[in-house]
Amino acid sequence: MSNELKNVKTHKDLDVWKKALDFAEEVYHVTKRFPKDEQFGLISQIRRSAISIPSNIAEGAARNSDKEFIQFLYVSLGSLSEIETQLLLAQRLKFMNGNCVFNDIESIRKMLLGLIRFLRKKTNA
Repeated sequence: MSNELKNVKTHKDLDVWKKALDFAEEVYHVTKRFPKDEQFGLISQIRRSAISIPSNIAEGAARNSDKEFIQFLYVSLGSLSEIETQLLLAQRLKFMNGNCVFNDIESIRKMLLGLIRFLRKKTNA
């Protein structure tokens, strides 16, 4: 983790931001196959949650302190839990199948928690 952050100039250099952006793109593809009558319901909510994850990583990285960055990473974690719940509902409603998006969610969660741990250690040092 520390080697990655040494070379970080902006949020675009963070692997977790790249992975979250790829995930948001995948969510758009997955939700395209949802029923049209969900356009202003579940589809809209899922897409907003997906976009929120990399957006909060970006906003936090642009802040003045690691403490503020950590706060935005926690907001991203919240959005990640929100979209996981929404996608589980979509799966129950048979709007989607497969687990690849859930694997991505778990991967992003681990990356966010790792970055938070690193920043906390750095802040407390």
